[in-house]
Amino acid sequence: MANSNFDFLRSKFGVSLETFSVLKDLASKKHLKQGETIVKQGGKSTKIVFLVSGLMRAFCTLESGKEITKNIFTPISFVGAFSSIVEDKPSILCYEALVDSVVFEIDFCDFVKLTKSDIALSNLYNRILEYVFIMYEKKQIQTMALNATQRYMALRKQIPNIDNLIPQYQIASFLNISPVQLSRIRKEM
Repeated sequence: MANSNFDFLRSKFGVSLETFSVLKDLASKKHLKQGETIVKQGGKSTKIVFLVSGLMRAFCTLESGKEITKNIFTPISFVGAFSSIVEDKPSILCYEALVDSVVFEIDFCDFVKLTKSDIALSNLYNRILEYVFIMYEKKQIQTMALNATQRYMALRKQIPNIDNLIPQYQIASFLNISPVQLSRIRKEM
């Protein structure tokens, strides 16, 4: 039987069936309800999730109460408070399911321990870090190079029904524009 998660890991990272089996043993499948978090701002967690369906976001809430959405994650993505885990500090971001979502959760510390004795897992870890960095860099370049309308169009191309899934203020925050500016962009389309 085909497994889209294995197919993704194999195509992106060259994961063997044996390595995938080890990952499956480390992971637990979870169903997140809309609004459920995997780590709260100021909280700590050693868990990373592999998003297989749904949408998630990383955001912070300022003292004023304003929310800033740093990222919106689509399937198939790795989601978690990486810097919090690596630095063993509280997370500056909250990671939340925007809609009902399915994830595979893995304890990052357990995974890293296994990389010390399993070269295939160590290589996978390196490739995942490279992938996460490349995705981050692409988002940064998009933010710098595209205007607000172009960023909105790119988001709609990535998530065609985004306007029906999450509130306008979350979309605007992710695009680094005001909700009023987003309304204007929508009217002009």
